Amino acid sequence: MSEENAKEVKQLEAEVKLLQAEIRALQQQRQDSWENVSFQFRGQMQDALAFVCGRTQDLEETVVSRLKEEVEELEKDLKLQTQMNGISLNSCITKTLPSRGPEVVQQVCLSGRSSELVFQVEFQLSELKDGSRTERRIRDLNLVLDSSDLQSLSSFLSRVEETRDLLLFFRTIRSFSEKCDDRTRTFQHFQEKFPSIVSLPKGCGSEVMTLNHPELPGCGFFIHWCLDVSTGGAVTPKIQLLSKIPEKALQMFPGQPAGGGAAEAFQSLLRILGPEAAMESIIRAVSLSERDELSD
Repeated sequence: MSEENAKEVKQLEAEVKLLQAEIRALQQQRQDSWENVSFQFRGQMQDALAFVCGRTQDLEETVVSRLKEEVEELEKDLKLQTQMNGISLNSCITKTLPSRGPEVVQQVCLSGRSSELVFQVEFQLSELKDGSRTERRIRDLNLVLDSSDLQSLSSFLSRVEETRDLLLFFRTIRSFSEKCDDRTRTFQHFQEKFPSIVSLPKGCGSEVMTLNHPELPGCGFFIHWCLDVSTGGAVTPKIQLLSKIPEKALQMFPGQPAGGGAAEAFQSLLRILGPEAAMESIIRAVSLSERDELSD
């Protein structure tokens, strides 16, 4: 190799080394830049995620707080409605039934109570939208009541199921249960006040109060207090005095009506004095020689 070629080779080797050094420098610069960008990106992402998570937590707390307030308001409204209407609902179950066309049909089942009267209402609610107008109809109404006075309610319930008048149903059972409560309180009051005379064989909630004097075995009076419910929803109390007198005692007074006209006299007292005063008058009359009770 000539001297001139040797110098050219050395020069090329020096240039290659410079290029390699420059490449390493560029690679290092790129690595440093990537790490810096990556660090900044991670930091920004962490800040963004922390911000979003914080906002989400705040939003969740706000939503939960509002929901609690709404539930408390609904509970207050429900309590107020129960106090006003005298009706409390235990459950309400709705199920959307398959239907064709624009009509939406829901199966609704309500259960609740009005005082001691337990009821269950089942019906289908159909909703049909016609533009901005919505038409709702009730059909297939079925009413179930747990009451000892179902005989007096049967005609009314049949009429309500036929007319599908739920408003009339709820208004009437409220009135009915209130009058049942009045009867229960009155019977219980007289049983406590005249324990040796008054008895309630079927409990305070029954229709019958029995009056017996311990010195007159076989003789007794019964106050029958029933509630008549018309098909239009009018609740009317009917109170009667019935007597139980042995046949031998009746034979001693052949010209006198059974019970000595007590039933007619009781009806007159009812019209003049009202139920409680009339019943107390009869109880005191039956008491006869029960001086301790008469002095109360």
